[in-house]
Amino acid sequence: MPTPIKMPALSPTMEEGTLAKWLVKEGDTVSAGDIMAEIETDKATMEFEAVDEGTIARIEVAEGTEGVKVGTVIALLAGEGEDAGAASAASAPAPASAAKESKPESARAEPVEAPAPTPAASAPNGASTGSAQADVGARGDRIVASPLAKRIAADKGIDLAGVKGSGPNGRIVKADVETARVPAQAGTSVGSASMPEAPASAGAQKAQDPSTSLGTDFGIPHTSEKLTSMRKTIARRLTESKQQVPHIYLTVDIRLDALLKLRGELNKALEPRGVKLSVNDLLIKALAKSLLAVPKCNVQFAGDELLTFSRADISVAVSIPSGLITPIIKDAGSKAVSAIGAEMKDLAARAREGKLKLEEFQGGTASLSNMGMYGIKQFEAVINPPQGMIMAIGAGEKRPYVIDDALAIATVMSATGSFDHRAIDGADGAELMQVFKTLVEAPLGLVA
Repeated sequence: MPTPIKMPALSPTMEEGTLAKWLVKEGDTVSAGDIMAEIETDKATMEFEAVDEGTIARIEVAEGTEGVKVGTVIALLAGEGEDAGAASAASAPAPASAAKESKPESARAEPVEAPAPTPAASAPNGASTGSAQADVGARGDRIVASPLAKRIAADKGIDLAGVKGSGPNGRIVKADVETARVPAQAGTSVGSASMPEAPASAGAQKAQDPSTSLGTDFGIPHTSEKLTSMRKTIARRLTESKQQVPHIYLTVDIRLDALLKLRGELNKALEPRGVKLSVNDLLIKALAKSLLAVPKCNVQFAGDELLTFSRADISVAVSIPSGLITPIIKDAGSKAVSAIGAEMKDLAARAREGKLKLEEFQGGTASLSNMGMYGIKQFEAVINPPQGMIMAIGAGEKRPYVIDDALAIATVMSATGSFDHRAIDGADGAELMQVFKTLVEAPLGLVA
């Protein structure tokens, strides 16, 4: 009987993923180690290898399918001497099972759809709602309406089953509800029914509703693009970070002239080896050495424990087409800057291709985010949980600067440390920023 190939868990936190692309087709023969598919997780697009040899008897999940739960059968592999035709019988229960499991999730994932009344229910004016449901924004046994439309309808006591939707695919929007007939109040005649809300009240309600769609509810021309798994994860994790982690921000101005001079000299010496250091490579080293010098900042808040790390693994923010990922330079404090430069170049290239391995972007004891190349002078980065801090690097620029009690022109950058105040006191964060500043302004300590 064919062997089921199941959706793998490619990270400890992965619960579902997108089957981005099949690299094999039904009838193809595969061996252990062959790449069969590309799977998009909440972090990156990763390759899925075969662990056995055989023939792809049947593909159960088409490429491009989103929200495939870990453990779902995605294909069947027939071994030597097995009948590939048995795949149909073997796979029949899988889709039904998957559908049964995913149904509650789908229901939760569509908050804009309200349950419709039963066919026996009547509209406020006494007419049956059965025909209206088939005609007005109904999808199966649910009514499709914008969150604002539902709120206004609830405030006015309007049954959405009797409202014809004018939005996309029959979606009921604000204008549909505002022009709908308002039901009579209990104990009063239709003639004494309450009047619609004043436009000012409705406008105030819309302004306060975070789920309002500017495109749908206000009619502003727009395009709609479904969020990728990575973008959903970024949104969730950053929201959690700002809600749950008390941030404290500390900024210092740092002279870069000595660092830029050292970088030029190192690149000249390393040119025969094909290595070219960036300013960021040197800053990674500086942050790592600073964390080792101030171990109270190389920590993680873990409920009723405080973890202090003896190694500085630096996560470096890299922008990729689908969002942001943070490949890690492990044990950066003990590595030569030339090794950091070569490793960072390789990691960044593979990050943009979505080819990083799990261990190359999960972990890290602190992060570094550099937006200087965009001309950003100074910014405050959001901590990447469960880490305890992140260093935000601004652009190096010529500024008036006091040197030896005299006003001069120097190349200066602003660096801002964001610290988890549950784990790191302000004084300790300030000490780390001072050590970082000293290392960058006297950079020979980075190559010693």
